[in-house]
Amino acid sequence: MAYATRAWNDEDTYWRANFRSRPYATNGTYEDFEDAYRYGYESSDRYRGRQWEDVERDLESGWTTYKHKAQRTWTDIKDAVRDAWDRMTT
Repeated sequence: MAYATRAWNDEDTYWRANFRSRPYATNGTYEDFEDAYRYGYESSDRYRGRQWEDVERDLESGWTTYKHKAQRTWTDIKDAVRDAWDRMTT
């Protein structure tokens, strides 16, 4: 599995420009998903070498204490976290 070494600012720029194309973003603004993208970005490094399926439960429980967490539930943001994770790990 290859890991990108992009800076968060680059990822933030990418997601600001592209989040509207995602099916889960139909009822929200970028700011509604920004924390989720950042969480997926940071988690891809923290859990380097592991598969999404192996860490999803840890990520779900970690979301409740994530320092950048907005007032969104895991169900609300899981797909955005996964998108950022996938972008960083592929």
